[in-house]
Amino acid sequence: MELLIQLIADYGLGFVFVNVLALQLGAPVPAYPMLMVTGALAARGEQNVAALLGTAVAACLIADITWYVIGRWMGRRVLRVLCQISLSPDGCVRQTESIFTRFGPASLMVAKFVPGFASVATAMAGALHIRRRPFVLFDAVGAALWVGVGLALGWLFAPAIDSIVDTLAQLGRWGLMLVLGAIALFIAAKWWQRYRFNQQLRMARLSAPALIELIDSGQRPLIVDVRAQIARDEGRIPGAIAGLDDASPPELAGHPKDALIVVYCACPNDASAVIAARKLLERGFRNVRPLAGGIDAWVAAGRALEVS
Repeated sequence: MELLIQLIADYGLGFVFVNVLALQLGAPVPAYPMLMVTGALAARGEQNVAALLGTAVAACLIADITWYVIGRWMGRRVLRVLCQISLSPDGCVRQTESIFTRFGPASLMVAKFVPGFASVATAMAGALHIRRRPFVLFDAVGAALWVGVGLALGWLFAPAIDSIVDTLAQLGRWGLMLVLGAIALFIAAKWWQRYRFNQQLRMARLSAPALIELIDSGQRPLIVDVRAQIARDEGRIPGAIAGLDDASPPELAGHPKDALIVVYCACPNDASAVIAARKLLERGFRNVRPLAGGIDAWVAAGRALEVS
C-alpha cells in the first residue's frame, strides 16, 4: 500500500492520465477518487495543480475526440457498442438525444456531470455531425469544469484525504485490499444495474418483416416513434405518430385496446421502445409490441422513410 501511495505521489500525472483516459473511453472505472487524491497532494505542494488539470483535460479530449470520430464514421451504430462497453443502461441513448435536442452542443459543458449522458454524448455528437470546432470548444470547457471540480474537492478536503491515505498506509496489505475491493464493488454495481435493466427489457417483439407483411396485406397497426425530435427529423416509418413524451398522442384516445400498437426507437436493445410499450400496457392497451431492431431494421428490410 505504501508503494502504491508513493507511486501516486511520484507519477501522479501518469496515473491521472491513464485513469481518466480509460474512463472516458468507456471502461467502468472511477476517476474522481484519483483526482481528489492528487488534488490533496497538490495542496501539500507535492503535485502541480495546473499540470494535473492540463493532463486530465488532455486525456478527456483524446478519448472524446476518438469517440466523436468513430461516431461520424459509424453513425448511430456506435451507440450500441459504446453502451455495451461502458455498462451504462441503454436508455441513456434516448436521454442523450433529448438533451441534444434541447441544448445542442452546449450540453457538452455539463455532460460529464450527468450519469448516463457523458458515456454517449461525444459519440452522439459525431453521429449527429455536430461541427468539429464547437464540439472541441464545448467539450474542452466541460472537461476542464469536470476535472477542476475533482481537483478542487481534493484540495478543499486535503486534511481528511490525508488522514484516509495514512490509515490505508498503516493497514498495509489490508488497506490495498480495501481499495481494490471498493473498485471491484463499483464495477459490480454498474454491472448489476445494467443486468437488472436488461432483465426489464425482456418482452415479445415484432420483427420488421412481420410488420411489413401486415402493412402490405392492408392492415394498419398504430406505429409510434419514441425517438427524440432530432432523430425523427431525419425520417420515420411512414404513418408513424410522434412519441410518448409529455403528452399522450391524440391518436391513442380512440384506439381500440385490443388493436396492435407497434413502438420503435433507434437505441440498443430497443430500450426506449420497450419502456414506452410497458407504459402503454399499464394504460390498458393489450396488444403492444416493440419493433425488433427499431428503425434500423426497417431500413435494412429495404423500406423507405417518410420525411415530414
